[in-house]
Amino acid sequence: MQEMSSESGSPAIGTVLVTGASRGIGLDFARAWLERGAQVIAGCRAPNSASALSNLMQEYGDRLRIMQLDVTDERSVETMAGALGNQHIDLLINNAGILHVETLDNMDFASILEQFKVNALGALHVTRALLSNLRDGAKIINITSRMGSLDDNTSGGYYGYRMSKAALNMATRSMAVDLKSRGIVVVAMHPGMVQTDLTRGFGMLTPAESVAGMNQVIDKLTIEQSGLFLHYQGTTLPW
Repeated sequence: MQEMSSESGSPAIGTVLVTGASRGIGLDFARAWLERGAQVIAGCRAPNSASALSNLMQEYGDRLRIMQLDVTDERSVETMAGALGNQHIDLLINNAGILHVETLDNMDFASILEQFKVNALGALHVTRALLSNLRDGAKIINITSRMGSLDDNTSGGYYGYRMSKAALNMATRSMAVDLKSRGIVVVAMHPGMVQTDLTRGFGMLTPAESVAGMNQVIDKLTIEQSGLFLHYQGTTLPW
Protein backbone atom coordinates (compact mmCIF):
# COMPACT_ATOMS: atom_id res chain seq x y z
CA MET A 1 0.00 0.00 0.00
CA GLN A 2 1.03 3.61 -0.51
CA GLU A 3 1.96 5.51 2.63
CA MET A 4 0.26 8.76 3.51
CA SER A 5 2.43 11.69 4.55
CA SER A 6 3.41 11.71 8.22
CA GLU A 7 1.55 15.01 8.66
CA SER A 8 -1.78 13.36 7.93
CA GLY A 9 -1.41 10.74 10.65
CA SER A 10 -3.46 8.37 8.45
CA PRO A 11 -2.53 4.73 7.92
CA ALA A 12 -1.31 3.33 4.64
CA ILE A 13 -3.92 3.17 1.90
CA GLY A 14 -3.96 1.95 -1.68
CA THR A 15 -6.66 0.47 -3.88
CA VAL A 16 -10.04 -0.46 -2.41
CA LEU A 17 -12.76 -2.53 -4.10
CA VAL A 18 -16.29 -2.26 -2.69
CA THR A 19 -19.25 -4.38 -3.77
CA GLY A 20 -22.80 -3.10 -3.49
CA ALA A 21 -21.39 0.42 -3.79
CA SER A 22 -24.30 2.31 -5.31
CA ARG A 23 -25.99 3.21 -2.03
CA GLY A 24 -26.00 2.81 1.74
CA ILE A 25 -22.92 1.44 3.47
CA GLY A 26 -21.16 0.60 0.20
CA LEU A 27 -21.53 4.12 -1.12
CA ASP A 28 -20.18 5.61 2.09
CA PHE A 29 -17.23 3.20 2.05
CA ALA A 30 -16.43 4.42 -1.47
CA ARG A 31 -16.77 8.06 -0.43
CA ALA A 32 -14.69 7.65 2.74
CA TRP A 33 -11.78 5.95 0.99
CA LEU A 34 -11.79 8.50 -1.82
CA GLU A 35 -11.61 11.24 0.79
CA ARG A 36 -8.58 9.47 2.26
CA GLY A 37 -6.78 9.43 -1.07
CA ALA A 38 -7.35 5.84 -2.16
CA GLN A 39 -8.12 4.52 -5.60
CA VAL A 40 -11.64 3.06 -5.38
CA ILE A 41 -13.25 0.42 -7.56
CA ALA A 42 -17.01 0.53 -6.99
CA GLY A 43 -18.99 -2.52 -8.05
CA CYS A 44 -22.75 -2.21 -8.54
CA ARG A 45 -25.47 -3.98 -10.49
CA ALA A 46 -26.62 -0.97 -12.56
CA PRO A 47 -23.86 1.63 -13.06
CA ASN A 48 -25.98 3.68 -15.47
CA SER A 49 -28.49 4.43 -12.72
CA ALA A 50 -25.98 4.87 -9.89
CA SER A 51 -26.35 8.64 -9.68
CA ALA A 52 -24.61 9.00 -6.32
CA LEU A 53 -21.53 7.23 -7.67
CA SER A 54 -21.63 9.41 -10.77
CA ASN A 55 -21.54 12.46 -8.51
CA LEU A 56 -18.48 11.07 -6.78
CA MET A 57 -16.88 10.51 -10.17
CA GLN A 58 -17.32 14.18 -10.98
CA GLU A 59 -15.55 15.10 -7.75
CA TYR A 60 -12.75 12.52 -7.73
CA GLY A 61 -12.28 11.78 -11.41
CA ASP A 62 -10.14 8.82 -12.37
CA ARG A 63 -9.51 7.80 -8.76
CA LEU A 64 -12.99 6.22 -8.89
CA ARG A 65 -13.73 3.37 -11.27
CA ILE A 66 -17.37 2.24 -11.46
CA MET A 67 -17.85 -1.32 -12.68
CA GLN A 68 -20.90 -3.44 -13.39
CA LEU A 69 -21.08 -6.25 -10.84
CA ASP A 70 -23.91 -8.58 -9.93
CA VAL A 71 -22.42 -10.87 -7.29
CA THR A 72 -25.00 -13.57 -8.06
CA ASP A 73 -24.07 -13.70 -11.74
CA GLU A 74 -20.98 -15.78 -12.48
CA ARG A 75 -20.43 -14.10 -15.82
CA SER A 76 -20.66 -10.63 -14.27
CA VAL A 77 -18.11 -11.49 -11.59
CA GLU A 78 -15.68 -13.05 -14.06
CA THR A 79 -16.09 -10.15 -16.51
CA MET A 80 -15.23 -7.65 -13.79
CA ALA A 81 -12.20 -9.66 -12.72
CA GLY A 82 -11.03 -9.91 -16.32
CA ALA A 83 -11.46 -6.17 -16.86
CA LEU A 84 -9.29 -5.45 -13.82
CA GLY A 85 -6.41 -7.34 -15.39
CA ASN A 86 -3.35 -7.06 -13.16
CA GLN A 87 -4.82 -4.27 -10.98
CA HIS A 88 -3.68 -4.82 -7.40
CA ILE A 89 -6.21 -4.59 -4.56
CA ASP A 90 -5.21 -3.73 -1.00
CA LEU A 91 -8.66 -3.83 0.57
CA LEU A 92 -11.68 -5.84 -0.57
CA ILE A 93 -14.99 -4.96 1.08
CA ASN A 94 -17.65 -7.59 0.36
CA ASN A 95 -20.62 -5.41 1.20
CA ALA A 96 -23.38 -6.43 -1.26
CA GLY A 97 -26.33 -7.83 0.67
CA ILE A 98 -30.10 -8.18 0.80
CA LEU A 99 -32.63 -8.82 3.55
CA HIS A 100 -36.08 -10.37 3.27
CA VAL A 101 -38.43 -11.38 6.07
CA GLU A 102 -39.64 -14.95 6.60
CA THR A 103 -41.37 -16.63 9.51
CA LEU A 104 -42.36 -20.25 10.07
CA ASP A 105 -45.92 -19.28 9.19
CA ASN A 106 -44.93 -17.27 6.13
CA MET A 107 -42.00 -19.01 4.45
CA ASP A 108 -40.56 -18.20 1.02
CA PHE A 109 -37.82 -20.65 0.09
CA ALA A 110 -37.03 -18.86 -3.18
CA SER A 111 -36.36 -15.72 -1.13
CA ILE A 112 -34.11 -17.65 1.25
CA LEU A 113 -32.12 -19.04 -1.68
CA GLU A 114 -31.74 -15.56 -3.16
CA GLN A 115 -30.31 -14.29 0.13
CA PHE A 116 -27.79 -17.14 0.18
CA LYS A 117 -26.72 -16.29 -3.36
CA VAL A 118 -26.13 -12.63 -2.53
CA ASN A 119 -25.05 -12.62 1.11
CA ALA A 120 -22.87 -15.74 1.27
CA LEU A 121 -22.02 -17.11 -2.17
CA GLY A 122 -21.62 -13.62 -3.65
CA ALA A 123 -18.78 -12.72 -1.30
CA LEU A 124 -17.13 -16.09 -1.86
CA HIS A 125 -17.37 -15.83 -5.63
CA VAL A 126 -15.97 -12.28 -5.74
CA THR A 127 -13.08 -13.16 -3.43
CA ARG A 128 -12.22 -16.27 -5.43
CA ALA A 129 -12.26 -14.33 -8.71
CA LEU A 130 -9.92 -11.65 -7.29
CA LEU A 131 -7.33 -13.89 -5.63
CA SER A 132 -4.63 -12.96 -8.13
CA ASN A 133 -5.41 -9.25 -7.71
CA LEU A 134 -5.18 -9.21 -3.91
CA ARG A 135 -1.77 -8.15 -2.69
CA ASP A 136 -0.02 -10.25 -0.10
CA GLY A 137 -0.91 -8.58 3.19
CA ALA A 138 -4.23 -7.28 1.86
CA LYS A 139 -7.41 -7.11 3.95
CA ILE A 140 -10.81 -8.65 3.18
CA ILE A 141 -13.85 -7.34 5.06
CA ASN A 142 -17.01 -9.42 4.80
CA ILE A 143 -19.93 -7.27 5.91
CA THR A 144 -22.08 -9.59 7.97
CA SER A 145 -24.55 -9.08 10.83
CA ARG A 146 -24.89 -10.16 14.41
CA MET A 147 -28.19 -11.59 13.19
CA GLY A 148 -25.97 -14.35 11.80
CA SER A 149 -24.73 -15.19 15.30
CA LEU A 150 -26.12 -18.44 16.72
CA ASP A 151 -25.36 -17.34 20.27
CA ASP A 152 -27.04 -13.97 19.80
CA ASN A 153 -30.28 -15.27 18.28
CA THR A 154 -32.96 -14.84 20.93
CA SER A 155 -35.79 -13.57 18.72
CA GLY A 156 -35.98 -16.08 15.84
CA GLY A 157 -37.39 -15.38 12.40
CA TYR A 158 -35.52 -13.86 9.44
CA TYR A 159 -34.50 -17.32 8.28
CA GLY A 160 -32.85 -16.41 5.00
CA TYR A 161 -30.92 -13.44 6.35
CA ARG A 162 -29.77 -15.18 9.52
CA MET A 163 -28.77 -18.39 7.76
CA SER A 164 -26.98 -16.64 4.89
CA LYS A 165 -24.99 -14.42 7.24
CA ALA A 166 -24.05 -17.43 9.38
CA ALA A 167 -22.81 -19.06 6.16
CA LEU A 168 -20.80 -15.93 5.34
CA ASN A 169 -19.25 -16.08 8.80
CA MET A 170 -18.13 -19.65 8.19
CA ALA A 171 -16.73 -18.69 4.78
CA THR A 172 -14.77 -15.94 6.54
CA ARG A 173 -13.15 -18.47 8.86
CA SER A 174 -12.17 -20.71 5.95
CA MET A 175 -10.79 -17.79 3.93
CA ALA A 176 -8.73 -16.70 6.94
CA VAL A 177 -7.15 -20.14 7.18
CA ASP A 178 -6.55 -20.52 3.45
CA LEU A 179 -5.06 -17.02 2.96
CA LYS A 180 -2.96 -16.84 6.13
CA SER A 181 0.20 -17.88 4.29
CA ARG A 182 -0.12 -14.75 2.15
CA GLY A 183 -0.58 -12.53 5.19
CA ILE A 184 -4.10 -11.61 4.06
CA VAL A 185 -6.39 -10.62 6.95
CA VAL A 186 -10.01 -11.74 6.60
CA VAL A 187 -12.69 -10.70 9.08
CA ALA A 188 -16.48 -10.72 9.32
CA MET A 189 -17.73 -7.32 10.46
CA HIS A 190 -21.08 -6.27 11.89
CA PRO A 191 -21.80 -2.66 10.82
CA GLY A 192 -24.35 -1.94 13.54
CA MET A 193 -28.04 -1.21 12.97
CA VAL A 194 -27.68 1.20 10.07
CA GLN A 195 -30.32 3.40 8.43
CA THR A 196 -30.33 2.01 4.89
CA ASP A 197 -32.79 0.75 2.30
CA LEU A 198 -32.01 -2.77 3.52
CA THR A 199 -33.37 -1.92 7.00
CA ARG A 200 -36.22 0.20 5.54
CA GLY A 201 -34.57 3.27 7.03
CA PHE A 202 -34.69 1.94 10.59
CA GLY A 203 -31.50 2.05 12.61
CA MET A 204 -29.35 3.73 15.21
CA LEU A 205 -26.53 4.82 12.87
CA THR A 206 -26.20 6.62 9.58
CA PRO A 207 -24.10 4.81 6.95
CA ALA A 208 -21.37 7.43 7.35
CA GLU A 209 -21.19 6.84 11.12
CA SER A 210 -21.02 3.08 10.66
CA VAL A 211 -18.33 3.33 7.99
CA ALA A 212 -16.24 5.71 10.11
CA GLY A 213 -16.29 3.18 12.95
CA MET A 214 -15.49 0.24 10.70
CA ASN A 215 -12.61 2.07 9.02
CA GLN A 216 -11.04 2.73 12.41
CA VAL A 217 -11.14 -1.01 13.04
CA ILE A 218 -9.87 -1.84 9.54
CA ASP A 219 -6.90 0.51 9.96
CA LYS A 220 -5.66 -1.44 12.98
CA LEU A 221 -6.31 -5.01 11.83
CA THR A 222 -3.43 -7.46 12.18
CA ILE A 223 -2.94 -11.00 10.91
CA GLU A 224 -3.55 -12.25 14.46
CA GLN A 225 -7.14 -11.03 14.15
CA SER A 226 -7.82 -12.87 10.91
CA GLY A 227 -10.93 -15.02 11.13
CA LEU A 228 -12.65 -12.95 13.83
CA PHE A 229 -16.27 -11.76 13.95
CA LEU A 230 -15.99 -8.06 14.84
CA HIS A 231 -18.39 -5.31 15.85
CA TYR A 232 -17.99 -1.97 14.05
CA GLN A 233 -16.59 -0.58 17.32
CA GLY A 234 -13.89 -3.27 17.37
CA THR A 235 -15.16 -5.73 19.96
CA THR A 236 -15.29 -9.46 19.18
CA LEU A 237 -18.78 -10.92 18.76
CA PRO A 238 -19.94 -14.45 19.64
CA TRP A 239 -20.45 -16.88 16.80
